[in-house]
Amino acid sequence: MAPRAAPRLTAPRPSGPCGASRSGPAEASRLPISGPAPEPVAARGLVVPSRLGGGPRIGLLGGSFDPPHAGHVHITLWALRSLGLDRVWWLVSPGNPLKRRGPADLARRMAAARALMRHPRVVVSDVEARLGARFTADTLALLSARFPQARFVWLMGADNLARFHLWERWETIMAHVPIGVLARPGEQLVAGLAPAARRFARFRVDAGAAHGLALMRPPAWTLLTGPMSAQSSTAIRDRGEWP
Repeated sequence: MAPRAAPRLTAPRPSGPCGASRSGPAEASRLPISGPAPEPVAARGLVVPSRLGGGPRIGLLGGSFDPPHAGHVHITLWALRSLGLDRVWWLVSPGNPLKRRGPADLARRMAAARALMRHPRVVVSDVEARLGARFTADTLALLSARFPQARFVWLMGADNLARFHLWERWETIMAHVPIGVLARPGEQLVAGLAPAARRFARFRVDAGAAHGLALMRPPAWTLLTGPMSAQSSTAIRDRGEWP
């Protein structure tokens, strides 16, 4: 599918390579101007770069990030490279409707995520809390309306794909944006047997074509396998390293 032409928007200033110092929260909160009025507060920090020949390709990695860890960084850089993305936005959620235990304070998780993920093509955002969006389907609808020129891709791990059919309006999500699933070696078979994978089996995109996933009309999803970090937020909490 041919990409739509996108208006030229203000691009963010680079914040340095992953692990390098950056100018701090003030830089991340600068707002792009696409018209006479400033961006709404809910969109603070979310800058859509211009891209010649079509809308920018933006991966959305949502989660509690309770706490954020090296595994989140790994799959983000993997997605940028393998899916041909221009940006990845970390959407730090206020809470997870599928979990009984509430996460740590949002401000604390945001600060930890920003301290960990220092990359010029990654933005850490609390936009879901600002928008008042509780479910991913609502978040996607609001972001698509706010940034109509963007080509969004929802990112998730194979563990989330296994439970995806339990998400609120999960089929609507599938029909709204392409989805990139990142899995460890050995998880491919289990992920392929997930209810959502079986339901949308004919829309699966071969890994060899995944670089163009953002330009495909949904439903479209791909499953990429490769080495992943063994870290998990649950294990970190269980060890008492995130009190």
